[in-house]
Amino acid sequence: MASEAIVLPVEGPHGPREMRISSPGRVLWPEPGITKLDLANYMVAVGEAFVAANGDRPVSLQRFPGGIDGEQFFSKNPPKGAPEFVRSVMVVYPSGRTHPQLVIDEPAAAVWAVQMNTVVFHPWPSRAEDSDNPDQLRIDLDPQPGTDFDDAIPAALELRSVLAEAGLDAFVKTSGNRGIHVFAPIEPTHEFLDVRHAVIAAARELERRMPQKVTTAWWKEERGTRVFVDFNQANRDRTMAGAYSPRALAHASVSCPIEWDELEGTDPRSHTIETVPERLRTVGDPWARMHSTSGILDVLLGWWERDVAAGLGELPFPPDFPKMPGEPPRVQPSRARKPDAS
Repeated sequence: MASEAIVLPVEGPHGPREMRISSPGRVLWPEPGITKLDLANYMVAVGEAFVAANGDRPVSLQRFPGGIDGEQFFSKNPPKGAPEFVRSVMVVYPSGRTHPQLVIDEPAAAVWAVQMNTVVFHPWPSRAEDSDNPDQLRIDLDPQPGTDFDDAIPAALELRSVLAEAGLDAFVKTSGNRGIHVFAPIEPTHEFLDVRHAVIAAARELERRMPQKVTTAWWKEERGTRVFVDFNQANRDRTMAGAYSPRALAHASVSCPIEWDELEGTDPRSHTIETVPERLRTVGDPWARMHSTSGILDVLLGWWERDVAAGLGELPFPPDFPKMPGEPPRVQPSRARKPDAS
């Protein structure tokens, strides 16, 4: 019934809040039969860890009014009707325009986002009060067709070593799909372009060590069956699913933080809305100490400058970005005009 609704009590730093969930029986994930109320209860169960990982950051909401198999859209503007305790912050997009984005400060705000049909949460790598300067270096290891999660594991382990040599302490999570996300806390002293260059430097070093397994090739036709290090996820307004965020996949997987010694034995499909709350209760949050210390980018930026001096410069930006200084032509190699041999 359209009027069907329940009130869900949600604990938080300011005491319990009563959050209304309409259409609680609406099925969002048909295969496991997970409903909107199930998702709201999941957010309550993981609320503290979810807010620790994604809170105090601009966040985009990926919303599915009819379930994961139906229409979807991204909300960057805070949805209308937000409770008074839900705040927003102005951010600058690559185009130069500014806009408010939602900020989640407590589990009740995440539950309200679920009420607004949010399934996937995409937080920025920077804090709300300093959104221009990321405090996380994020690297997305994206297996290409012909490769899978298991192929990304050796790349993630070697990337951890690369980052350690650069003075950074790396944390890992499943993407919720086939990929692996590697994060490192950094001091928020560099703007997005510098952080992108640091990511490219780390990616190139990883590629040198694993040339048959890893690629930084932006054009899909050049990647082959290697794991792509998606450096463009480091750009302003580029985000990935947050830690403990559900994914819009048939088995209701979650982008799940894990310990490094779990990586080789984990099955990303086993981390779901149904299993992760118990995992948190029994194993704890592997990312709880994420920001207890922060690294600096000096070594990686030194590698970037070294590579530039050796003739390795800027890499392509996403097609919706303005043309950037030093960027190569945005033409896939097979379509590039060949020089006249005559």
